Amino acid sequence: MTFDSVVGQSALTTTLKNAVKGGRLAHAYLFCGPRGVGKTTCARIFAKAINCEHPREDGEACNECESCKSFNEQRSYNIFELDAASNNSVENIKALMEQTRIPPQIGRYKVFIIDEVHMLSTAAFNAFLKTLEEPPAHVIFILATTEKHKILPTILSRCQIYDFERMTVSNTINHLKSVADKEGIKYEEEALSVIAEKADGGMRDALSIFDQAASFCMGNITYQKVIEDLNVLDSENYFKVVDYSLTNKVSDIMLLLNNILGKGFDGGNLINGLASHVRNVLMAKDQQTLSLLETSEQQRQKFYEQAQKCPVDFLYKTLKILNQCDINYKQSSNKRLLVEISLIQVAQITQPDDDSASARRSPKRLKSLFKNLILSQQKAASQVAAAKSHALSPRDRNKEVTQEPQEENVSIVTASVPDNSSDSLQRVSGAARHKVKLNNIGFTFKSARTKKEGQTVDSDEKYRTNKEEVGHFSQEDLERCWLGMCTRMPQTLKGIASRMKNITPIISDYPVIEAVIDNQILLNQIDEIKPRIRKTLAGDLHNGNIKIKLRLAEAAEVKQIMSKRDVFESLKKDNDSFSKLCKNLELDLT
Repeated sequence: MTFDSVVGQSALTTTLKNAVKGGRLAHAYLFCGPRGVGKTTCARIFAKAINCEHPREDGEACNECESCKSFNEQRSYNIFELDAASNNSVENIKALMEQTRIPPQIGRYKVFIIDEVHMLSTAAFNAFLKTLEEPPAHVIFILATTEKHKILPTILSRCQIYDFERMTVSNTINHLKSVADKEGIKYEEEALSVIAEKADGGMRDALSIFDQAASFCMGNITYQKVIEDLNVLDSENYFKVVDYSLTNKVSDIMLLLNNILGKGFDGGNLINGLASHVRNVLMAKDQQTLSLLETSEQQRQKFYEQAQKCPVDFLYKTLKILNQCDINYKQSSNKRLLVEISLIQVAQITQPDDDSASARRSPKRLKSLFKNLILSQQKAASQVAAAKSHALSPRDRNKEVTQEPQEENVSIVTASVPDNSSDSLQRVSGAARHKVKLNNIGFTFKSARTKKEGQTVDSDEKYRTNKEEVGHFSQEDLERCWLGMCTRMPQTLKGIASRMKNITPIISDYPVIEAVIDNQILLNQIDEIKPRIRKTLAGDLHNGNIKIKLRLAEAAEVKQIMSKRDVFESLKKDNDSFSKLCKNLELDLT
């Protein structure tokens, strides 16, 4: 009923009261701002004060004159309200303009309050423009809107614009306290804080939620009943997630997340709420920014206590992870897994690196969460090795202990290049684009010095494998190891590796391995890397006596490489059932 009853808009109400007190009234006002902040209420109070016959010294209406009484009893003929959302046509505006011609019978002004004015059509705005520009002396327009950007600039330029602020949490809580005291309702301040945060800056929404909570709580508004009634996630869960993350308790976080999802809360709401919580903790880190927290004094103290335990770097990284999760949440097909991974990453921020060297190589990797599993695997491997050693005879065990450590089995790297091979030199020059190192092409300064001193170096010496290993292998083992060797060959030998995959080696005279090559060029290329092939197969097959025999295929041994179409036709020819299936289902190879 008065300007003093308007909450959180002291600057605007003071300006309006001074305008009434000084008699400096404009012909058009525009009140804009979020919903539920008092735009229409201020318009009504202002309209009543304008027509008051005996305004008070502070600019408030007297509430005693005939104009004030008629307004309070809702029978005033000087104040008109129009809902532009449902009366947005040109005809409605023309009817309104007709009423502006009639002067007021009681009072000094006719006040037209047009709510949701942004809903007017463009034609209605244009029809209203002329009257707004040159209104009669006894007419004042008060326009109210939540979306100022939708109003024509020509309308804005003819109005005094008042921007209403959204309600702060503290103002909302104080007003709800006064309402509760007047209504005789008991309350907890934390419960009022939840209501104020839920209202999101709208006093009308806050009062509606307060009324709902008062009915649910039967006159005693408590924190637990309010979060139950409004289906709001308890803020204590956010405090627990941060505490668990600081101590790397991933299992506890997963159990807490499962409990929250089991109550029907959405994972996206959890991430958004946790991000807001971490932001508040970051603001509570410094006394200067502590005032930015829009919450109750009790909650502010809890934020401050947790902020003292959280490193700033942890808060920054947590906000980054949660923000990325929020961005990816809508398009994720497995939303729960995305939330779980994000919470695991948050819980690992303060976890020390498993290996500083490996952490430097891959700083974005996930630290190991299951160290116990790794340790158990290592323990099992050591037990197997001990059992194997125990099974050996004393003589073999001594031989194994006294044996010199062997060179680690490695797969082929690159081919060595003979000194007088022009073809090989051309391949090396072509491979220079791949930044081939000297030792990758079989050349080192040490070998050059050795040759200069007149010493002979056996090219197979560096590929010598332990001849004590005499493990047995079958044709199937040989083919499997041959294919694995071709797959592991480096990028510089990709062409040779792909052609070697089409070769099937055989055991000609155990342990001699024979490979039949169908052309001389490929035979020469494979012959250059023959020592490395022998070493790789000897290591994979655990037999140091392996020998590699390469020979050129005879004319009768050369087989045509079958394409996918050839294989398909061959299957149809050799298998009647398959051919019948393809015919009945009209199958073909695309």
